[in-house]
Amino acid sequence: MASSIEPVTTLALTSKDPARLDVDVLGVLVASAPSGPVLVGADALPDPLLSHVAAQARALGVTGELDSVHRLAAQQTTASVLALVGIGDRTLDALDHEALRRAAGALTREVTGVASIGLVFPADDVAHLAAVAEGALLGAYTFARYRTPPEHTRPAERIELVTPRAKEAAAKQAVARAAVIAEAVHAVRDLVNTGPGDLYPEAFAELARAGAKGTKLKVTVLDEKALAAGGYGGLVAVGQGSSRPPRLVKLTWSPSKAKRSVALVGKGITFDSGGLSIKPAKAMETMKLDMAGAAAVLHTMFAVAALDLPVKVTGWLCLAENMPSGTAQRPSDVITQRGGKTVEVLNTDAEGRLVLADGLVAACEEKPDAVIDVATLTGAQMVALGSRVSAVMGTEDMREAVVAAAGASGEQFWPMPLPADLRASMKSQVADIANMGERNGGMLVAGLFLSEFVGETPWAHLDIAGPSFNEGSAWGYTPKGGTGVAVRTLLNLLEA
Repeated sequence: MASSIEPVTTLALTSKDPARLDVDVLGVLVASAPSGPVLVGADALPDPLLSHVAAQARALGVTGELDSVHRLAAQQTTASVLALVGIGDRTLDALDHEALRRAAGALTREVTGVASIGLVFPADDVAHLAAVAEGALLGAYTFARYRTPPEHTRPAERIELVTPRAKEAAAKQAVARAAVIAEAVHAVRDLVNTGPGDLYPEAFAELARAGAKGTKLKVTVLDEKALAAGGYGGLVAVGQGSSRPPRLVKLTWSPSKAKRSVALVGKGITFDSGGLSIKPAKAMETMKLDMAGAAAVLHTMFAVAALDLPVKVTGWLCLAENMPSGTAQRPSDVITQRGGKTVEVLNTDAEGRLVLADGLVAACEEKPDAVIDVATLTGAQMVALGSRVSAVMGTEDMREAVVAAAGASGEQFWPMPLPADLRASMKSQVADIANMGERNGGMLVAGLFLSEFVGETPWAHLDIAGPSFNEGSAWGYTPKGGTGVAVRTLLNLLEA
């Protein structure tokens, strides 16, 4: 197996004249307009350069289309190349934080094979500056575990962001936070992109242990024997078909100044064959992604420690490999979840809710102020909301809080209901509940199933099935493959 060390992109602030920046490429924004492409927020550049761009842009096919990146030879600057990043038909006043994030990410994702990039973006206040920094770092990503990326595809090693606030403490703090966020998101992407032969429950648990060293995070790992003894029937049942047994990892961040407590529970199916209710071969090709929820929780916990947030946070990683074998659970088996509720297993491919149920019960036993679970739970999520918008269900206050946090962070979460009438479709003749119900509204049925295991605790369920893995073309700061979705929303929620 080939491997390489992925260079880490750094970002620094500068108040220098952008025309004199010691960088290979200068990035600026370009908007589409009826009269032709228009540069946005680039007033600090020399007039001859602006005139040169205006004369050349249309001839070279620059349109300002969203996410487009065009390179022109620069004049009157130290940089040899000017990169124009399209923002659509937005004006300077209409550039919200996510538009800046996306444009900065499109630039650093597309402009590779250079050592350094200078950003001449609107960054006159700290909020705009933070968005640009975050987007630029999120876009500078490549997955290098199994091959050495060709030099021309490697992200820039150094980014300089031009702003008059370069020396202000708040600006420096914003950049430091952006670096923590990008590191967490990149790490989730790496885990999701890793082959399931290398990332299995025990290996995942060891990564949690190793990552927590040197921090104030406390890590506890339950192996298959401890899970059986503790009544974690969902994790045991889902994992019993694999030669690589399940694990439950608990990470605790408990600062002395904390007044609130939040539990995060992540689905960590390191590979999902469907079990005996086996998936079609084509549907299995991306099923290494089924641990994206646990990956998001793990690296949210590391980010919480890095940012020293004043809230108690407990992360639960529900890890299992769902495989068919002579020891696998069978359709019609009845299992007993943590806490004593029995479940009739009608479909072994509806396994995520079984491992999450154990995690939710364990989390709620500690009486947190709120619990949030994150999971690539249902194909129905993609049918309802597509591949870029995640779903959030739960108690009303928590659901609204997640949507607000997502909006502030630039991730898309849509509130969904939990219709009580769908609960009847999960009635079982032999157990408290079945793990399958009405096919129509399957995402909501899964949410209703999980709601049975949280009691009165304020709760939100995040279904990230589609947005966790980009099978289409890269866009903005989002690469192909693992996306790292949910980390930014969870951090924003915890900070609030």
